[in-house]
Amino acid sequence: MLLASADPLAFNLLPFLTTIVVFGITYFVLRYNVWPKLSKGLDERNAKILHEIESAEAARAAAAAKQKEFEAKLSEALEQSAVMIREARAEAVRLGDEIRAKSEAELSERAKRAREEIEGARRQAVAELEAHAAALAVSIAGRILQRELKPADHQRIVEESLAGMGTNRA
Repeated sequence: MLLASADPLAFNLLPFLTTIVVFGITYFVLRYNVWPKLSKGLDERNAKILHEIESAEAARAAAAAKQKEFEAKLSEALEQSAVMIREARAEAVRLGDEIRAKSEAELSERAKRAREEIEGARRQAVAELEAHAAALAVSIAGRILQRELKPADHQRIVEESLAGMGTNRA
């Protein structure tokens, strides 16, 4: 009974043996030709994925290190800028104080010179006024005395007046 029968549950040797032989041939062909290539491809793919994961981890670690370095440099730059700002403010205050002191000294010096000039001008004006008043008084007195005094009395009064003016100025 090598041929197929009508009973589906009946055992047929020829299809059984054919199936075993085809299975065996397929198994050996797959085992020695296909599976090694598939395994090799999967292993290479796995190695590539692992390498990419390692590379990504290394890149992430490098990026984290660069970020820490950047943050440290940024912090240092912020500290330096704060120091520079403090120094600039201190320098501005110092220069302001220096300019203020210089201006005050210059203003004081100008005021002193102005007072001295005013005092000198006042003294000169007073001296001129005294001289003019004295000359006017002498002139008036001379006219009055010429009418009333003799020439000898006139000379004596002029000398006394001039002597009196000399003591008033000192």
